[in-house]
Amino acid sequence: MRGRRTRPEPEISLDEQTGHELTEKVVFINRSAKVVKGGRRFNFSALIVVGDKQGRVGVGLGKAGEVADAIRKGGEMARSQMVNVALKDATIPHEVLSRYCGARVLLRPASPGTGIIAGKTVRAVLESAGVKDVLSKSLGSKNAANVVKATLSALLSLRLRKEIYEGRGLALERTQPVAPLPAAPAPAPPQVNA
Repeated sequence: MRGRRTRPEPEISLDEQTGHELTEKVVFINRSAKVVKGGRRFNFSALIVVGDKQGRVGVGLGKAGEVADAIRKGGEMARSQMVNVALKDATIPHEVLSRYCGARVLLRPASPGTGIIAGKTVRAVLESAGVKDVLSKSLGSKNAANVVKATLSALLSLRLRKEIYEGRGLALERTQPVAPLPAAPAPAPPQVNA
């Protein structure tokens, strides 16, 4: 476990409720040691993100004496805590800044083809939720657990225009596209007097 921690490829499973494929990503694995009379006892915690890439995502933190058991527990916890997020096509409906403990995450909608501009922790949550185009900045703490929870909190605070209008009791009116202005006539060439 020394040196760089390699992350396994995301696992794909099937969701019983909706029938969609679920991707499971290991965001961070932490090893803690307890010093006892005979030496050290190691314990592992795994931060797992699960999503169907269609607006549902969940986060779980599993702890066990072995890495594989910690990942399995985290995956089960994440599946049981999946929530729906409001998405607008392949991006998010509006800009949002969210905070969880010391971590702050800023998410901004992006035009199609931009991709996910984010660090590995925020990217794992956004990809699992199904966001394809977004700009993000992680501010403050780099603690993976807090950054993941701040990102999830940001996604949960997103609301579509339709939901906001319904909450206020207003009718959602479709705006007509503005017609382009007619082209101005070309200026006449200057007259030269001979």
